Amino acid sequence: MDKNQLARRIKDASYLEGDFVLRSGKRSKYYLDKYLFETQPDILRTLGKEFCRHLSPEVTRIAGAELGGVALAAAAAMESGKPWVIIRNSKKDYGTGKMIEGRLEPGDVVLLVEDIATTGGQVLEAAKIITEAGARVDRIVCVIDRKQGARENIEKAGYRFESILTKEDLGITD
Repeated sequence: MDKNQLARRIKDASYLEGDFVLRSGKRSKYYLDKYLFETQPDILRTLGKEFCRHLSPEVTRIAGAELGGVALAAAAAMESGKPWVIIRNSKKDYGTGKMIEGRLEPGDVVLLVEDIATTGGQVLEAAKIITEAGARVDRIVCVIDRKQGARENIEKAGYRFESILTKEDLGITD
């Protein structure tokens, strides 16, 4: 599947119209339901390949924040053969109580994958957890950049930001 086919496929699978409140708190007349596209094997397989195009030679691990980044990180890991970790949104109050599931070692270099970037808030929280663990985020790559400040916020925080698609690639012009 090429990039144009991927964009059409994601939009067909996940684009909804209405009145939505996003995680950022912003309101939107459209919503891209990440779970509707992440649960489609053909889309997920293609996204794994696309994320691998953003791997630098230094990357030793792939990371995704729960919940939307988990399937994406797994797909990229399976395609690349690199190990991956899950970054929790909050500590669980049972078991080990870790914020990072899987093995992340000090000195690891991480490709941090994200589903949909609006302001970049969630992925910046995940990047902070990775950094506090002694690893380095090589870059943050999202599936779709809504172009509502994520790039600016992520780059201002000192991270390299890339996206596979933008809202314009999906034909969204609002």
